[in-house]
Amino acid sequence: MNLLSAENITKIYGEKTLFSNVNIGIGEGERIALIGINGSGKTSLLKILAGLDAPDAGTVAVRKGTSLGFLGQNPTFAEDETVFDNVFTSNHPLISLIKDYELHTLSDINAPDYEQKMHVLVEKMTVQNAWEYEQQIKEIISRLGIGEMVQQKVRFLSGGQRKRVAMAKVLIEAPDILVLDEPTNHLDLETVEWLENLIDSKFKTIFLVSHDRYFLDKVTNQIVEIDKGELYRYKGNYAYFLEKKGEREMMRDVEIEKARQLLKKELEWMRRQPKARTTKAKYRINAFEDVKAKAQRQESDGKIELQMKTTRLGGKTIHAKNITKRFGDNLLVNKFSHNFQKGEKVGIVGKNGVGKTTFLNMLTGLLAPDTGVVDMGETAVIGYYRQEEVDLNPQKRVIEIAKDIAEVVELANGEKITASQFLQMFLFPPQVQFNYVANLSGGERRRLQLLKTLIRNPNFLILDEPTNDLDIGTLNILEEFLENFGGTLVLVSHDRYFMDRLVEHLFVFEGNGEIRDFPGNYTEYREWKQDKEEAEKTARKQAEAQKQAANQVENRKIAPKKRRSFKENQEFERLSIEIDEMEQEKHSLSLLLNEGIADYEKLMFASKRVEELNDLLDEKGLRWLELGEME
Repeated sequence: MNLLSAENITKIYGEKTLFSNVNIGIGEGERIALIGINGSGKTSLLKILAGLDAPDAGTVAVRKGTSLGFLGQNPTFAEDETVFDNVFTSNHPLISLIKDYELHTLSDINAPDYEQKMHVLVEKMTVQNAWEYEQQIKEIISRLGIGEMVQQKVRFLSGGQRKRVAMAKVLIEAPDILVLDEPTNHLDLETVEWLENLIDSKFKTIFLVSHDRYFLDKVTNQIVEIDKGELYRYKGNYAYFLEKKGEREMMRDVEIEKARQLLKKELEWMRRQPKARTTKAKYRINAFEDVKAKAQRQESDGKIELQMKTTRLGGKTIHAKNITKRFGDNLLVNKFSHNFQKGEKVGIVGKNGVGKTTFLNMLTGLLAPDTGVVDMGETAVIGYYRQEEVDLNPQKRVIEIAKDIAEVVELANGEKITASQFLQMFLFPPQVQFNYVANLSGGERRRLQLLKTLIRNPNFLILDEPTNDLDIGTLNILEEFLENFGGTLVLVSHDRYFMDRLVEHLFVFEGNGEIRDFPGNYTEYREWKQDKEEAEKTARKQAEAQKQAANQVENRKIAPKKRRSFKENQEFERLSIEIDEMEQEKHSLSLLLNEGIADYEKLMFASKRVEELNDLLDEKGLRWLELGEME
């Protein structure tokens, strides 16, 4: 039985029908990703399912007692209240209790009733088993990087900070259905990995829109595609969806071709019919109209075309020489040098706030370094795609944005086209070109921003989070273009798939101005980092064990040997027998596991039992050694 059901829903904006009479249900345990090109209605559908927008027709029903949490791209808040108050706005009794407790810890410790009220709150927290939940909430707030801003008013936050505050709120509430619109936007790579692990382990039922293909494969088990106003459902991961989508498109193209052949025959019949017989053959005329509609369907999906010419790049591109930048006590870049080469593709990774965008602004000359110099080659033409839509005037029409830069554009094959034709390559048909920027969807604005970056035919591309709000189809084409791009590419992205496919090495911002040059892509860096952390952990354990062993030896030298009591002698003998028995049992279970021929439940029991025996052998072995030191 579905937790949420939408039946025959229709949504129309102006003259555009996003979808008509579509049906969708979300059952318990279903983890669904919604995929479609920008402007196809993904966000509109999410808002309708979440109850934040009404369909023009149809109904949405949520099973009684089912809670739903929604994270939108542009969340709304009580602007003059603090982050803390907005995050803890909930009717959930445990959240209300934890809010009261946390607020009291921030109050005046010298107040007359402080101790008494704290005692009451601690008792309530204990009775309601709220301590573990409180730790989970603190981890969410900490990992999303909003712990230091809890007393700040929301209206002073940036767009990325607001998104993280909204995410903290919806994750803390732990709803039965989690509905997310581009949840990985504005998150650094480490936080994206933490989020996907949290969602994968803590939430059973989700419905989300995301362009992050690694994220989709980790947290979803179904794909719903919205294509030309219709929904297509695939039970499987993203790779399975691609396979089945290809099959569906091939079948559709065959059907269209058949319809076109039939249309020719029907058209000949229609032309032969005398006017007087039209009524008699009305059923045939209706059939003709159906065939005509099918035959006129476009065979290919709307996909942008990237055929940009790259301006010739000389031997000198950009050379950063010993550059340093700090803001107050915060050192972001410290004595960094690098000579960028033609054809080089470098990725930039690091936590939010460590200086990645500041670094890019210095490369492009928008920000001067405190010391050092950025030397730019005479032939370098920079295309800078920024996170913020700072250069898109909402009061201008789409065609005006393009014409302000160039009336005529030269393509890679030497062909020259008009700004209007260039816009069509980016999926802005003539009727859309006269829309105001303010009326475009988030994805359409990002696509227009990408057009504005590439229309100058740059040879040094700097892309700061280019994947935000772009659909997966557009990302695939952008990836292909960048793979074959002959100039220099500098890329900041939280999309691991995008990063892995394109970059040859990484600048890793480690904090305090330090930037590591790592030779490999992001997945290779993560594997290296995990191996390094494991080695450091093992080294610490070994050092601690050696220290404890040395202390024990020293203690034995100093302290006289103790004599075992009668009970301790019995315990020593009993431990010897128990350790032998456990060693034999462990050996038998290890043989069973190595053979791997038992059924799944027996193998799981054996694996768990071996872990228990290892812990018991460590514990009893230490006690046996301790007793063995006595006389």
